Amino acid sequence: MSGKSSNEIKQFVAFRVGDQEFGADIHKVSIIEKILNPTRVPTTPDYIKGVVNLRGDVIPIMSMRIKFGLPEIEADDDTRTIIFKFNDALLGVIVDAVDEVVTLQENDIESVATITNDRSLDYIQGIAKHEGRLITLLNIEKMISELMDKQ
Repeated sequence: MSGKSSNEIKQFVAFRVGDQEFGADIHKVSIIEKILNPTRVPTTPDYIKGVVNLRGDVIPIMSMRIKFGLPEIEADDDTRTIIFKFNDALLGVIVDAVDEVVTLQENDIESVATITNDRSLDYIQGIAKHEGRLITLLNIEKMISELMDKQ
């Protein structure tokens, strides 16, 4: 049989923001850090918490909670900053907790196009069913390029 099987296996890092679970392609994850203390940058959107210098790279840090319109909470032992890398861009994203790496098959993933055609949901890649949970899969490139365009 030739061609790509539609049942390709992909791995995602699953994380929580509020009471929702999200996933991001593991190949886009550079590193997962505990709390970083970003330096505030004037005139950036409120969801950009600032920048950090991590091993010589200056990385913008974004609050997923604010980006998704949730109230901010005090960081705790579960809070993580996921550093995403794509091309040469790095972006840190603060999440409430990182759960695990989930392995999904292509046919576990529903497209959101079937649910809504809202353009603001461009950075949502799909919704995955995994062990009775629903995980919203994010298109991190879209999210990063959207942010880079705004700056």
